[in-house]
Amino acid sequence: MDVFSDVISTVRAGRAKFTRSRLTGRWGYAFGPYPGAGFHVVLEGNCWLISPCGSPIALGAGDVVFLPHGAVHGMSDSPDRTIAELPQAPETGPPDDEPAPGQTQLLCGAYRLERGQAHPFLHSLPEVIHLPARLGDHSALRTAVDLLGADLIDARPGAAAALPALMDLLLVYLLRAWLDEEASRHRPGEGWCVALTDPVIATALQHIHRTPAHPWTVQELGAAVGLSKTAFARRFTSLVGQAPMSYLTWWRLSTGARLLRHGQAPLAAIARQVGYTSEFAFANAFKRVFGTAPGKFRQQQRHNPDRS
Repeated sequence: MDVFSDVISTVRAGRAKFTRSRLTGRWGYAFGPYPGAGFHVVLEGNCWLISPCGSPIALGAGDVVFLPHGAVHGMSDSPDRTIAELPQAPETGPPDDEPAPGQTQLLCGAYRLERGQAHPFLHSLPEVIHLPARLGDHSALRTAVDLLGADLIDARPGAAAALPALMDLLLVYLLRAWLDEEASRHRPGEGWCVALTDPVIATALQHIHRTPAHPWTVQELGAAVGLSKTAFARRFTSLVGQAPMSYLTWWRLSTGARLLRHGQAPLAAIARQVGYTSEFAFANAFKRVFGTAPGKFRQQQRHNPDRS
């Protein structure tokens, strides 16, 4: 699995929640905050995103909005509303009006995350990512939006299986499209957008992700990519935002959480698999990041299967 796929897997820690709504007349709803990443797709019509960090954003059919930090925001028929005056959208989503001329049709949803799960790449994203239908050549993203719209408007046999898979594809293509747009601006410098495409740092990240149990050192990682210890540490920290060993620790614990959630292996075996010499050392490190012991974390996941 490549590093970007691993990034995606941390967003998909829980099954996506989503609703489709048809809205007409005067309407508006507030969303968030929530522990995870939210999204809206305009399937038909026009509306406005009442942004938490700037002016309202006009949205049209085919536009996609991604809120990677679950920020409070609003969706409305008009830009003259504030988030504070909008009613909170119910858990089941905005009401679904009868079909009518001039309606707006929305797909709204969220991926919920547990504490400590979000990949650092997601922390580096802006509060709001808006990808207009007219922006660039993102044919795969547009296709995912069209397929979602078709299945939601005219549910066919197998829709219950198709929709979650299409939501996952939407997420992949959305983040790819954002990376492409960032790269097209030719911004020099730092950050995960650069790290994922930098041949040296991307290779080091692949080593960490593929073999987290290996007793990596900064010197060994640097040698693996042809840099001195000092030069590698400086370049890695500049682009990733964490020192190499800090990121390695985070990835080991994130991998451990995934193994706890989806597998039955004993804690000692998981500890070894992610590079800890003892169950005790793994448990202490895990609790510092996730706020709970590994055994209790596993029990919580089993009692709430919607998170897995």
